[in-house]
Amino acid sequence: MSPTDSFYNEDIDTIRQREYPMLKEATYLDHSGTTLYAKSLVESFATSMIDGLYGNPHSGSASSILSTKNIDNVRLRVLQFVKADPEEFDVVFTANATAAIKIVTEGFRSRDKGFSYLYHRDAHTSLIGVRESASRGHCFTSDEAVEHWIESGDEAREESGEMPTLFAYPAQSNMNGRRLPLTWPGQVRKTKSNTYTLLDVAAFVSSAKLDLSNLDEAPDFLSMSFYKIFGFPDLGALIVRKPAGHMLSQRKYFGGGTVDLVTCLKEQCYIPKKETIHQQLEDGTLPIHNILALNSAFDVHTRLYGSMDQISKHTSTLARNLYQGLSTLKHFNGQPVCIIYTDSPSSYGGKEQGPTVALNIKDSNGQWVDNSEIEKIASIRNIHLRIGGVCNSGGIAHYLDISPSEMRENLALGQRCGINSLGVGGKPTGIIRVSLGAMSNMTDVTTFIDFVSQFFVEEESQQVDDLDSEKVETPSLFVESLTVYPIKSCSGWPVPANTPWEIKKEGLSFDREWCLVHSGTGRILSQKRYPRMALLKPEIDLKQGMLRVRVKGEKSEEAPEQVSVPLDFRSADFKTPPSNSSGTAANITPYNSPQISDFFTSALGVPCNLARFPASAAGPSTRHSKPHLQKTQVPRKRPMEESIAPATVQTPFPTPPQSPTSSTSQSLLFSNESPILCTTRPSLDALNSELLARGKPPIHYSVFRSNIVIASSLTPTPAYLEDSWTHLEIGDSATPALFQMLGKCQRCSMVCVNQETGAKSEEPFVTLAKTRRFDNKVYFGEHMSLMWGSRDRVFVKIGDVVKASTC
Repeated sequence: MSPTDSFYNEDIDTIRQREYPMLKEATYLDHSGTTLYAKSLVESFATSMIDGLYGNPHSGSASSILSTKNIDNVRLRVLQFVKADPEEFDVVFTANATAAIKIVTEGFRSRDKGFSYLYHRDAHTSLIGVRESASRGHCFTSDEAVEHWIESGDEAREESGEMPTLFAYPAQSNMNGRRLPLTWPGQVRKTKSNTYTLLDVAAFVSSAKLDLSNLDEAPDFLSMSFYKIFGFPDLGALIVRKPAGHMLSQRKYFGGGTVDLVTCLKEQCYIPKKETIHQQLEDGTLPIHNILALNSAFDVHTRLYGSMDQISKHTSTLARNLYQGLSTLKHFNGQPVCIIYTDSPSSYGGKEQGPTVALNIKDSNGQWVDNSEIEKIASIRNIHLRIGGVCNSGGIAHYLDISPSEMRENLALGQRCGINSLGVGGKPTGIIRVSLGAMSNMTDVTTFIDFVSQFFVEEESQQVDDLDSEKVETPSLFVESLTVYPIKSCSGWPVPANTPWEIKKEGLSFDREWCLVHSGTGRILSQKRYPRMALLKPEIDLKQGMLRVRVKGEKSEEAPEQVSVPLDFRSADFKTPPSNSSGTAANITPYNSPQISDFFTSALGVPCNLARFPASAAGPSTRHSKPHLQKTQVPRKRPMEESIAPATVQTPFPTPPQSPTSSTSQSLLFSNESPILCTTRPSLDALNSELLARGKPPIHYSVFRSNIVIASSLTPTPAYLEDSWTHLEIGDSATPALFQMLGKCQRCSMVCVNQETGAKSEEPFVTLAKTRRFDNKVYFGEHMSLMWGSRDRVFVKIGDVVKASTC
């Protein structure tokens, strides 16, 4: 869109620079979730709060009267915003659109004979949930089904007798932006008796004008959320057509402020307020400060964008360009890249389509690209999207052709809300939703189109084939480094040269035996969410039997420079876990010491406790989960695996302090994918060459958090030979240790955290996404586990010879 095409009084880029500093270097494309608040909105609200004295509106003081006056004024502004006559409509303030829908549900389910509930396929989960309170529920699977029902008149009234019917649908689908007919409420009123309509306008009013001036065509109830329009405040509303208000008057519950009289001694009765609908339904003290902020939001929104018509024209133009750009993307063989579930937006302010494009992506072979991988790359590129089922099960089932049985099977396989992996049959379980708002610009559109083109459009010369398992000549290999990660997601400790380190079934000795758990939720902390964990530097002192942890960087005056805990498991050092413990922290034990908790809390800026999961307290099969095995890389057993018995070998390595043993296996707690992670120097060098070619600085191997780095004494050595390895022998040829390769390590944004500074960037994940993506997943490194050793206890040291097998 050129500057001459701007529909606002001021150029959108100028507005963004002044009003939305949070958009610097970010591409925000989730306006259907919530749009963004303007800087001057926050400033205006802050000024009004400082200048006024606002009390509880249930009082009679001057501050109370001031609050009441402002609430009354804002209530009127809401009605004016949707062109509703205050003589015919009332506004009930709620927390959000869902809370508004719940008020309607509560009113209808209080009817003596119950109610019948009908809803459209495109309904949001909050609308679908009403059916659980209804005596009878039915989902219309298409617009045609709704129109047929409307045209059928009152033929089916005998089935429900005097039971009222509530028909609900969204003005705009929150999944793909499709706008549904606004004429249905008026048609229902003409052809159906004792039938009421509930219209969810939350998505619609964020980018389109709603006009309720024609009372005969207006719905009986409307639910909306103001943060969808203005970004702030977090406030919703139920707009009630007054002739339908009696349907909400029989609810059982009453709250403070909604009654004229309550008795509870000797007799129990109450007299509800009847002057207005909102007085009957607004329980307790209203969110007076949010309502005050809403007044500022109306002012700022009008000043910046003029009218909803101007916003509609602006966003429709952007959406049309986005749709056309994505539609033209093709792979080298002519196959489309994007499968789009959105109709093409019309030129300006189309009535049938909002500024939302819903899509999924296919590779050149017609296979679906895993949305979880798209989400990872988008996040690293600072592109903000909504990916998944978007709380619209009907739309997802319809457009993606997923049956209820497939949904149940996906659930049984571990698919949950917020998990965006492929489901049964390799089909996606959700969509990529790109939604635009008033402050979106053409750069947002081109950024996303370029993103899809850069990472998911396949050129014939760029096809990367996974190595097969045939015999590959193995150069002279040796162990270059060993690293132990005592505390999960914190920095690693490099094992000193010439120090043999014990390898157990569950991995390197002391590897990931500790973790940090959130003091409130008990969830284990991860470097993905808390990159400062990279600054926690542990050190293992075998002679003193201690684990010491310090914080890299500036010294803190509020916490000690380091803390120490014994390597052995002393029960007196730990809190006693509850006997019925379950959930994330069920089998890990937090330390007692407040000093230890204070140290880590101060270091990370989040309340947390150090906890331990002793390796010897669980069997090797229960400490670690399976890695993400590739279809072509399922580990195979070697014939000699069970035929060679280990021999006893003397070693100077001190016996590690033992923790209590247990005869009962414990469930997995840490999300480690395998006992050991291995990377190779030739592959790292190849990746750094790619980075340098792209003008990016090289990275240190520590970002991959591997336990073992294997190098070659020959130069040059081909990269990614490890892709074909099935087994490794490490150590003296007379007493080797045999390791089984379990599969490639699937990578996430954690590799973008600099392990020395804790700073995040987009590399090396972006380069890996272009060069190391198989089955639409990004890989670097190999998972492995100890099979057996020709010693009672297996030790590995830097410099040990490595022999690789490929069959």
